Amino acid sequence: MSESSSSPATLVAIPSGTDFRDDDEPPSPTTPRSRRHPAWSDISDAEWNDWRWQAQHAVRHAKQLVELLSFSPDEIRAIQSLEAQYKLAIPPYYFSLIDPEDRLDPIRLQSVPSPLELLGAVGAEEEDPLDEDKDSPVPGLTHRYPDRALLVTTHVCTMYCRFCTRKRATMKRGGWDSVSRDDRRMVEYIAGHPEIHDVIISGGDPLTLPIEKLAFFVENLTAIPHLDVIRIGTRVPVTLPQRLDDDEVVELLAESGKIWIQTHFNHPREVTPEADRACKKLRMGGMPINNHAVLLKGVNDSLETQRDLCRALLRIKVRPYYLFHCDPVTGAGHFRTPVWKGIEIIEGLRGHISGLGVPTYVVDAPRGGGKIPLGPNYLLSASNDSVVLRNYEGMIIHYHPTGDAPGPASSVETQGVSALLEGQAEVLVPEGNPRLRRRALKAAKANGSNGNGHHSNGDGASH
Repeated sequence: MSESSSSPATLVAIPSGTDFRDDDEPPSPTTPRSRRHPAWSDISDAEWNDWRWQAQHAVRHAKQLVELLSFSPDEIRAIQSLEAQYKLAIPPYYFSLIDPEDRLDPIRLQSVPSPLELLGAVGAEEEDPLDEDKDSPVPGLTHRYPDRALLVTTHVCTMYCRFCTRKRATMKRGGWDSVSRDDRRMVEYIAGHPEIHDVIISGGDPLTLPIEKLAFFVENLTAIPHLDVIRIGTRVPVTLPQRLDDDEVVELLAESGKIWIQTHFNHPREVTPEADRACKKLRMGGMPINNHAVLLKGVNDSLETQRDLCRALLRIKVRPYYLFHCDPVTGAGHFRTPVWKGIEIIEGLRGHISGLGVPTYVVDAPRGGGKIPLGPNYLLSASNDSVVLRNYEGMIIHYHPTGDAPGPASSVETQGVSALLEGQAEVLVPEGNPRLRRRALKAAKANGSNGNGHHSNGDGASH
């Protein structure tokens, strides 16, 4: 029988040697001081960690950029002209992730205007490449998939990504702080369409909304019985994680019970202790977190960067969900890669890192075609009762999907994949397979051999 609850609590030792009562919380670890641009080196930690201070001191004008980073005269003229085309805002926290000595720094490329934005391919880039406005039954709402809808709730972002698909919305000004008739119409539309089970509250960034307006959307959507999932599309954990130190915001989202977070890390250097802390607050509030990355030339279009990013996300329990091909939005042509680059990256992730860390590579198709998944081809061939598959190692395998016993092998002379389909072989193994080499060494040790002799490849065939 357990002891009475009035019994004194025991002391529990932790590895550091610090003791705390087992009915108390352990002391909170000290948050490491994040890197800072020299312009903010004398700012107190209290101010630096205050999201309001960060928002108020965001870099918003070309003249500020020139004081903080080096530019050529031509670049200065270009970024000045871009101010009228697309807004600029970079919180000091996110700006400080930039390496000021690297003009091609991946954080800089995402946030700082570039003259390349003026060199878009004529006719290939559009303001609304996904036709969101054409699939909008009421202002601000896109209903494209049968069971999902997207709500644009604000034009404001903590940081304006230079490749944003929704630049056209972010250039609007005013009228977003109070609940409007259009906001009510969006909620009424969801309530009146029982086939909708999933909504995405997006923008802009909905976590920039005043708490009262955010509560309007969260509480009214939560009350709709047929709505199972409410996704908050936000880059706040990446660009302004201090915002989530506001318990009122986290509690509002947690009380819904339907909230999922979809955030947007693009580079492993964005996965900071501050971002980790912000994501932990969301997770502790019961909200799963998925990541939408965009494949961007010069930012994350290498296998090494994508592996580092996906592993970093898994460490903070954020699941890599989508890797988007960069949309053909105006001013973002210099970020776009061949589709084959995305397939190459997925090829290097599948089997090489946890399946939890492999996103789905998608093209969000023009004309409202929606997300189309792309990837390496693992189904190589098929017959009536069998298929030929390829795994991440390049091993080619004969598989019987129905479980029926394979028929007799064909007597026709053939080889390669055809031999698998004809039942004359079960697997083709690429030379030098390291996994099968480990099997051979293990078998050799078990047999008392030095592993240099005749050995099996693990599938019954010999080399």
